[in-house]
Amino acid sequence: MTSFDTSPQLNVWRALLALAVVFVMLATTGWTAMHSHRAVTPLQASLSSWEHGAINGHHLPDPEASPARLARFFASLTAQERTHLAHRYPLAVGNMNGAPLALRYRANRLALAEQRKVELGRMHDSRLSLVGQNDAGRRMHRYESLLEQGRQILAFDPEGSGRVAEVIGDLQRAERVSVVVPGVDTDLLTFQKTNRPYSAALGMAQSLYAAEQAASPTTRTAVIAWADYTAPAGLGIDSATAMRAAEGSLRLNAMLRGLPGKAPVSLFCHSYGSVVCGIAAPGLPRRVADIAVAASPGMRVSNASHLRTTAQVWAMRDATDWVQDVPYLELGGLGHGADPVSAAFGARVLSAQGAVGHAGYFEPGTESVQNLAEIGVGAYQSVHCAREENVCREGLSGVSTAGRA
Repeated sequence: MTSFDTSPQLNVWRALLALAVVFVMLATTGWTAMHSHRAVTPLQASLSSWEHGAINGHHLPDPEASPARLARFFASLTAQERTHLAHRYPLAVGNMNGAPLALRYRANRLALAEQRKVELGRMHDSRLSLVGQNDAGRRMHRYESLLEQGRQILAFDPEGSGRVAEVIGDLQRAERVSVVVPGVDTDLLTFQKTNRPYSAALGMAQSLYAAEQAASPTTRTAVIAWADYTAPAGLGIDSATAMRAAEGSLRLNAMLRGLPGKAPVSLFCHSYGSVVCGIAAPGLPRRVADIAVAASPGMRVSNASHLRTTAQVWAMRDATDWVQDVPYLELGGLGHGADPVSAAFGARVLSAQGAVGHAGYFEPGTESVQNLAEIGVGAYQSVHCAREENVCREGLSGVSTAGRA
């Protein structure tokens, strides 16, 4: 009698199926991408050139040196020498924490112009498929948009899905600084949107800036739309784990330590962005006064005190937000921990009235964005709490405003 269970052919197919499953799992979690060979990226090439460069017969400093060390280096140069470095190493300088803001803006304009030419060539490259040519066209138009007069690009990396950060307002002179940290599906192409603009990083930052100006017209504010990390694509394994958030937290803290001045900073973290902020919390500079999370799937801790930060922790969630149905737990690396709006978590819970759904928290005119703006300008006594009227404001003082219109 023939035994099909032990046939060599069936065993081979079982082995191949097992390998296929393993491969899919690795690809899904991103491990294959981490271990596969990759060509040198434009940013890596620029940094490598910098590391081998010199000025006035002296080697250039380590691009990974502390922001304070790099700031002293740039301060020692003439304006002409700084301009030369920006033109010679645009991507390196444009992403260098500690470089002067105006120089970073200029360097990133140069880098964007270079990448626009690259994508313009790819649009007409017959070796590419129609899909590839169309993708090149979309990126080219995004670069053109970022190159518009008056835009202040703080960071830019064209590699992969792309990363970018933009400043709204005068960051050099700001008395209060806000940083918007967005969540899943944020990249170069989704950084700003024509349809539902306030669900994208730039629209969130623009709405918050306008609300801060309305809340305290005399306070000089600046808002950073910070999409300078590789966010998960969709609601897959990456969004259920902390891998992307851990990488992003390092980049977020590096950016914060490179900010000029001493103005208080408030972080506004949406959806998966709150995971980034939660992991970043223990290493935040002391000038970070607030961490406010909206639509959070968790911050990788069971209690706000475990964030080990001196910043005030705020949370909000709209009643129609689907994220409330996500299991608030962490098991074997999956999930992001306790619910930040739960009483047991210990955050100051804000009203999110008017914020319909998962992406509506920054819609102009909502109480959610008004609350975030009051935090951004330090007007803590003006926020509206989600539960008892005063509970989220207890023990806090802040500048007063004329109130809401």
